[in-house]
Amino acid sequence: MPAPIPTKVHYHKQARELELGYADGQSYRLAIEYLRVFSPSAEVRGHGRGQETLQVGKKFVGLKDITPTGRYALKLHFDDGHDSGLFSWDYFKWLIDNREANWATYLERLAAAGASREPLGIEIKQL
Repeated sequence: MPAPIPTKVHYHKQARELELGYADGQSYRLAIEYLRVFSPSAEVRGHGRGQETLQVGKKFVGLKDITPTGRYALKLHFDDGHDSGLFSWDYFKWLIDNREANWATYLERLAAAGASREPLGIEIKQL
């Protein structure tokens, strides 16, 4: 059975969370950092198991834009320049259903690599 299609998609800019609401009244808020480090793009996931690239320094990442892609996905445009990968409704469901385990695994991988969620330097954005 395919994942349900959200009836509401809302970006909470200050909280840096994407809210997905469904026809059954359920609503889920996903941190943008979580979405960024679990982007379905080849840049993040690689082209097969074991080819993933650990994403570091993404604690304060936000969204610049959200683009619908047909009736099956969203393209998220992150403010760190990352915008490849399509978040299908099935992938969003997987992210929601596995949020706690995914996040715990991510934090373990960061610790094992001696890496951090914190950005390494001062980010300069052109106005």
